[in-house]
Amino acid sequence: MPADSRAPDKAALAKVVARQRAEMERLRDLAATSAVLERAKGAVMALTGCSPDAAAGELRRRAETGRRTLLEECWITLGSLVPPDGPAVERQRGRSSHAAVPTSRGPADEGTAALGLLGGAPARAATPHDLAGCLLERLPAEVGADAVVIYVRRPAGGLELIGHAGVDDTLTARWRQVPPLSGTAALDALRSGEPRWLEDVEKDRRRYLLIEDPPGRWRSRAWLPLPADGDSPDACVGILRTRTGPFPARVREQLLAAARLCAGPLRAFETRPRPVGVSAAAAVQSVFDALPGAAMLLTPLPAGPGEAEDYRIDAATRQAAGLAGSSHPDLVGRRLRERCAALTDEPLLRGFARALSGSEPFESEPFAHQEVVDGAAELSVHSVRAARLGEGLIVTWVRHGSSDRQRQRLADVQRLGNLGWASWNLVTGQASWSSEVFALFGRDPASGPVGLGGLAALALSEDVPALTHALDRLLAEARPFDVPFRVRTSDGLRHLRLVAEAVPDHHGTPAEVHGVVQDLTVQRSAELALVESERAILTQHDVLRAERTLAARLQHALLPLPTSPVRLAGLRVEVAYLPAQSGIHVGGDWFSTLELPEGDALFVVGDVAGHGIDAVATMAQLRFTAKGMVITGSSLTGALARLNTLLLHSRDTHGTATMVLARYSPGERRLVWAQAGHPPPLLLRDGRASYLGRPRGMLLGATATPVFEEAECLLRPGDRVVLYTDGLVERPGEGLDRGLDRLAEAVVAHQADQPGSLAPLLDAVLEGEDRDDVCVLDIRVPAEPADPAARG
Repeated sequence: MPADSRAPDKAALAKVVARQRAEMERLRDLAATSAVLERAKGAVMALTGCSPDAAAGELRRRAETGRRTLLEECWITLGSLVPPDGPAVERQRGRSSHAAVPTSRGPADEGTAALGLLGGAPARAATPHDLAGCLLERLPAEVGADAVVIYVRRPAGGLELIGHAGVDDTLTARWRQVPPLSGTAALDALRSGEPRWLEDVEKDRRRYLLIEDPPGRWRSRAWLPLPADGDSPDACVGILRTRTGPFPARVREQLLAAARLCAGPLRAFETRPRPVGVSAAAAVQSVFDALPGAAMLLTPLPAGPGEAEDYRIDAATRQAAGLAGSSHPDLVGRRLRERCAALTDEPLLRGFARALSGSEPFESEPFAHQEVVDGAAELSVHSVRAARLGEGLIVTWVRHGSSDRQRQRLADVQRLGNLGWASWNLVTGQASWSSEVFALFGRDPASGPVGLGGLAALALSEDVPALTHALDRLLAEARPFDVPFRVRTSDGLRHLRLVAEAVPDHHGTPAEVHGVVQDLTVQRSAELALVESERAILTQHDVLRAERTLAARLQHALLPLPTSPVRLAGLRVEVAYLPAQSGIHVGGDWFSTLELPEGDALFVVGDVAGHGIDAVATMAQLRFTAKGMVITGSSLTGALARLNTLLLHSRDTHGTATMVLARYSPGERRLVWAQAGHPPPLLLRDGRASYLGRPRGMLLGATATPVFEEAECLLRPGDRVVLYTDGLVERPGEGLDRGLDRLAEAVVAHQADQPGSLAPLLDAVLEGEDRDDVCVLDIRVPAEPADPAARG
């Protein structure tokens, strides 16, 4: 029967739902990794002098290169920080120089300390044994580890030992397979998702079955479940110690951090059961000798990663040997291409590959094949089925007659379409259902089919009127119908669809009814999930839009822009602030211009990492605090140090910011400046542009013990100094040096001195729509000394 054209396409709905669920999962993953990401970005920015966006890009590039997740790369980056006793790194100056490598981790962080000692070695381990050896070798001496074992949980619930170090072969052979029994510490840790610290061997022996060789060798041990992508962990690391006593809090933190670092490499290893080899296949040949029909056990012979060049025949029934024109002793151990050319056509090989890579069996289309029957060649029609067994394939042949093929095709249509057929003889009252219809209604076939008059009673009470009305019109007017309804089965509520038509006799009276019942449960579930996903996305969109509006209003209130050039200490200053042209968030760029009580001028430009309300709040906190500190007599470096402390103890403990502070004394025309991870000021003098040498200074919020220095420059009449945020010089996929050169060239090309000349400069430097926030201070020294009365 033709399907209703208005029925939604299940595949399309499922794709939409999958995309929307993936987007929601992506947002949750971003929220979960933001804290670690911000800290790792701060480390990269401190080491390279790049911007927050460039640091994030570098972490993603490293993760892709190393085939790791972004979170794993962040942990490895933090673990590579030089410990307090590490070698000093020479500081380089200039706009392309790197800031000094931090030699202090700030507050004690035992997880980071453990990662620093382990370094990136676990991520580079090639096998689980390498990973176990790496842990045993790199763990700190205070841990006291004498052996390391790694177990994975198998589908049947037991454990398999896949990696070990410090354990002899006799013990590993005895404990390689652990059944799913209660009283096993490793299984207990995996089921609960919590580590198990076994610190009293006599007490623990009464509760758990302990690994012993000899008894009492390991007096304490720890079982650490590794983080997993699913709901529960499936791998566990055991740390065995000959020493007795508890694991101190410091050691526990180190072991937990090491386990988190090793989770990613372990997931990349191949931990599935080993393929059945020739020796194992020989043991199952006796089983194949007793099997009816034609079947083979094939083991893939790889040509490269993820693909098989050929297959080795490890076992075969006598019927399969007959199809190949050989006896099975000659068939076993040979290659498939050599003995069974009929099975090496490209469609069959592609089907074998799909069966190997997934969990669904493969069944080929029927094909003609010549076989030897009683010594005579006979052409018959076969199809091939392949199902995965471990790392091999069980391949069977099915010989078809014409009626067999028709029945098989009808069964396949019902199975693939999740439907079944039914018919009702209105003259005799007999009913006939296919097996699929019984399954859809959740009815025992032994109870027999339900007559047409009793069909409506199977539906939910709410759907009975519509189904009864359709059946009445079918019998009275011979009008076909297509009606959805619901039934309740032992598996829960099921959405069904009945399409039926009447077959009239020679008088035109309905004599028989033919119908098709289809299961629409998956489609209806997809529709409901789609509605819920759309509702969640709309809610999220409204929240983000409200946040952006509020953040924009706060930013305008906290950072008012002057409508004309500002005159301070004999200088003329123009200000420009351009919000980002892409994305939905408001940034944290800001500026300050202030005349100090003694007549000097203070200039500040800063950039808070991140966007939204939190970034605006941090911007306001730093902006007003910096001005207050300098007004009350704090030095520039002292103000930066205090601002760094303030940021470390703020609500967002992972926030970072860059900043440049400059103080101008008009009597000497002396510009003193300090910076915290910020791009250097640009000086235009006598028609030539150059960048001021950067003094030492780490971005705010990266470490508790930063070092800040001051630099100074004596300005001359006609000089021009440009302070800016990184959004002016950075572009995606482009190095920072290229952006700095572009800014210098644009300043040389646009040297007009009249008010409003900053706009052409920005138009020349900025291109496209994909850029970050931009904040610029254009400071000009008049060609002749300014009249003190002109100060504003």
